[in-house]
Amino acid sequence: MDAQGRGRAENIDPADQWVLNPDTGEYELRLSPSAAQSPVPRPRGSRSSGARTRRGRSASPGRSPERPGRGAPEPEKPGREVPPQRRRRGAPEEPPPGRRGRRPAKKQPKAKKALLWTGGTMAFVVLATGVGGYLYLEHLNDNITSVSDDGAGTGGFSKDKAINILVIGTDKRTGSGNEGYGDTGSAGHADTTILLHVSKDRSNATALSIPRDLIVDIPDCPTQQEDGSQKVIPGSTGVRFNTSLGQSGRTPSCTMRTVTELTGIKPDNFMVADFNAVKTLTSAVGGVEVCLAKDIDDPDSHLKLSRGTHTIEGEQALAFVRTRHSVGLGGDLSRIALQQQFLSALMRKLKSNDTLTSPSKMIKLAEAGTEALTVDSQLDSIGKLRDLGLELGKLNVKNLSFTTVPVKDNPAEQVKATVVLNETEAPKVFDLIRNDVSFTAVKKQKKKEKAEVAARLKGEKAPASEVRVRILNGGAPGGSAQEMLSWLQVDQGVDKSENAGNAPAELSRTTLEYAPDQAAQARRLADILGLSGSAMKPGESVTNAQGVPAMSLTLGKDFKGAGVSLTPPDKAPDDIQKSTADKVECAK
Repeated sequence: MDAQGRGRAENIDPADQWVLNPDTGEYELRLSPSAAQSPVPRPRGSRSSGARTRRGRSASPGRSPERPGRGAPEPEKPGREVPPQRRRRGAPEEPPPGRRGRRPAKKQPKAKKALLWTGGTMAFVVLATGVGGYLYLEHLNDNITSVSDDGAGTGGFSKDKAINILVIGTDKRTGSGNEGYGDTGSAGHADTTILLHVSKDRSNATALSIPRDLIVDIPDCPTQQEDGSQKVIPGSTGVRFNTSLGQSGRTPSCTMRTVTELTGIKPDNFMVADFNAVKTLTSAVGGVEVCLAKDIDDPDSHLKLSRGTHTIEGEQALAFVRTRHSVGLGGDLSRIALQQQFLSALMRKLKSNDTLTSPSKMIKLAEAGTEALTVDSQLDSIGKLRDLGLELGKLNVKNLSFTTVPVKDNPAEQVKATVVLNETEAPKVFDLIRNDVSFTAVKKQKKKEKAEVAARLKGEKAPASEVRVRILNGGAPGGSAQEMLSWLQVDQGVDKSENAGNAPAELSRTTLEYAPDQAAQARRLADILGLSGSAMKPGESVTNAQGVPAMSLTLGKDFKGAGVSLTPPDKAPDDIQKSTADKVECAK
């Protein structure tokens, strides 16, 4: 980098000049001290580690400049601290004479120093901590391509909430060497799509694969044109999911809307990548290890590997995630399983010490990640990607689960080419993700908090005839408040109930707010509705239309109809097909 501009680079790889500072967990530029140099900008608050580099000084008239280690030392100037003598590279550092050595700074776990975002076949990494130097950060910013989400997302992820990122791999033939892949002239369909859900407490995550041949309804899609105008692309019913992108000029925001329509989960952000992402990222980390249970020779994807484990990168890695005719039943669902195995292997490699402690690999990953992606306008800078990476970097690979939308063969087809939603199993999976339930066994809620929540349901229950409640619609379908009112009064004997209209804000979950002296009423209503203790919110009393104290029942987006239990699932069923990123599984 700068060394080359000063004629001092010789055969030095700029990536090798970035050194990990164990005190800060950041990479800092370390130039050779053989000549005078200007200070290198560093992120505010970072500290240099190891030997200091002295600035060059002009010799006094009549004196020859002294070389390091020769002649008398330069006299100490008043008010100026003389830097300590530099030690040889690799020599142990010794404390100054007369002073006790300081205890070495406690190192943070290396896994927490990585900034990682991942998901989809086109997984990627963005590193931005301390890749010091304003110009280099600007260079990475210039690599990023962003487009509008057209209001289809939530407005961007939040650090204090669960995160939902939609990762889309396209079949567009962009980039050098990709002429033989994908469909000729393809506008870039949603060939591989994964909804990555990260829990609110960052203890677990679920990567939900959406089959490209799933028959779905694509809603109308408002999109921003290049000239700034708005155009509504008409929706389609009963079409393949992959046509939610590229077809009829549809943008990634159309895929976001389709996912929301399908799952009831609104993504925060999206990321799109083409074939080059797999090639460049696997090469940047030195390849990833995969396993095959049988020999594969697929002329369509150009993958030829023998049974056993292999380290693959570049073109071979792309062939691996694209092959389908030689694995499983030879369809897209079999390829999804192969892609999930590949992503697990990539995740393990990214979290390994071999990657995290290599400045050259991390810089190559930063370059590859920022060049391979198209992101929404909420992720259009290194700073924003860094913040997202810090949140995702907290994950433990053993609690990252991969699963697929439950589907079945399309009964309308004689030759099975597409699939339809499994209406029995798919809603269960969507509910688990919406309710932030882990697909793996993770550390449970603190016992004290859990006991407090459970205690809300214990105790005396008032008769239904004494329950006074206001019903508000806080995100449920239109007419839900009136539906609930009729059911409570006619079928459950809760006569002292009323429809209070729309709530001030939408809620993801139905809640019941009550004053302390209404606890017995709250327990009765919770029993009738199937509410969990976590949905009961002790608070202040409000009055109903008659001016009498009453509770407030706010129907959230989880409301599915009067009489349907509102208790969310607390764990994933054992029969859900899933895998975790910490285990090596051989493709069959």
